Amino acid sequence: MSTQVPALLDGLVDDAAVFPPGSATLPDALAAHRRHRTAWYADLVGPLLIPASTVAAGELSGLVDPGEGMVIGLIGDTGIGNLPFALSFLAPDGVTARQIEVAVAKRGEDPLPGIAELLRLTDALAGVEAVYAELPLTFGLMGALDALVAARADGVPIAAKFRTGGLAAELFPTPTELAAVICACRDRDLPFKLTAGLHQAIRHLDPETGFTHHGYANVLAATLAAADGEGARSVAELLTIVDPRPLLERATARLDVPRPLWVGFGSCSILEPLTDLIRLGLVNGGYDA
Repeated sequence: MSTQVPALLDGLVDDAAVFPPGSATLPDALAAHRRHRTAWYADLVGPLLIPASTVAAGELSGLVDPGEGMVIGLIGDTGIGNLPFALSFLAPDGVTARQIEVAVAKRGEDPLPGIAELLRLTDALAGVEAVYAELPLTFGLMGALDALVAARADGVPIAAKFRTGGLAAELFPTPTELAAVICACRDRDLPFKLTAGLHQAIRHLDPETGFTHHGYANVLAATLAAADGEGARSVAELLTIVDPRPLLERATARLDVPRPLWVGFGSCSILEPLTDLIRLGLVNGGYDA
């Protein structure tokens, strides 16, 4: 591990370059991801996230050298049942899916049937290190978390995923809602991943969308607090803070310790969160953009 990227931040940011708002072409995303993986900050970067529809359309063929060991995260935009078909395209190109992420329900739907469908694919998904079931923060959430815990007890490498932003206000959970989710995962010793809206370190109002975005430094401090046994109210307060100093105080005390619970988040930009980490002093170094 690089001494410039502390253990607390290892693999924090998955490369979601092909997703909005970045929407890079696949060739450009692959070229940039190769640069990230060989840069001094490589330990910060998780796999390149690619939609299952792109993989199943054969768009990776010819873009990846089978000998380079490309590792991706497969995003199940074509639904749970089509995941094995998309995975079948990877091995011939020498590509490995480290993780799979797929929504198991729409907002307002019971997530348990989707979780059951996903778990029926366990044999077909063998070899994947982690499967993330994306859960809506609505009806049936706690029962869904319990179902994931039960599956993990049976040896299935499944965890939770939640949205923290998007193109509509209801896709941004309130600090109270997000704190409740973090504490619920803490209580169940359940890892979780986040996606959307977390490009900047500190909670802020985006002037373009008019939405208030969560900051990933806020989430990090809140998760550390939850892991230390603090209650939902304290965790929620950390999610509302716009002064970086109390957030940094919690993070810097744990820089040499692996991050608890929170697996990380996807970002269409790697350099944007990296720049904030450097500015805040959590990562030492510079880069050639």
